[in-house]
This record gives sequence, C-alpha cells and structure tokens, in this order.
Amino acid sequence: MRACLVLLAAFTAAVSAGCNAARPPQAAPPGPAVSAPTAQALPPGAPGCAGAVARYRSVVDNDLAMGHVNTSVHAQISNEIAEAASACSSGQDGRALSLLRASKSRHGYPG
Repeated sequence: MRACLVLLAAFTAAVSAGCNAARPPQAAPPGPAVSAPTAQALPPGAPGCAGAVARYRSVVDNDLAMGHVNTSVHAQISNEIAEAASACSSGQDGRALSLLRASKSRHGYPG
C-alpha cells in the first residue's frame, strides 16, 4: 500500500510539473495580408506638385483596391485630387500643394 502511495505521489508530481512548465509563446493568428504602398510602388512623378498629385492618387487608388476606403469617399478624394491637378497644370504649384494637404488632412492621410 505504501508503494502505491509513493507511486501515486510521484505520478501527481510529474503531471503537475507538466502543467506548470513554461509553454512556448503562442503566435498571433495570421491576419489578412495587407500591402501598403511602398516608396518603390508609388509613381515617381515629376518633382513638385505633379509628383505629389500622382503619389496621392496612387495611395488613394490602392486604398480603394484594398477596401480601406469606400467608393463614395474615393470619388470625393478623386475630385479633390483633380482640382489640385488642374491647379498644378496651370502653374499654381503652391495652390495645388495646399489643396493636397487639405485633402489629406480632411481624410486622415499623413501629410
């Protein structure tokens, strides 16, 4: 009987030690692959307002494709970009860049 108790105590200790052993950290469940536009993926564009317009348009189009922005917001931003592009093409670089900054701020894009 005493041998059974010793055996039972040893078994209990072994099981308890296994429960208290450090577990390897659990990996986070994989989420959807999100591809943010990188500097290489953005259009190089010309320096100044033309390049800024092209880059902002690329980011917004990518956000639409990724589902980060809905079509009505994309349409609104596209209209704002078109206004900036028009100012840029007529030589009003400062106004164009100001319009882009305002649009980015309004819609939460980093300036």
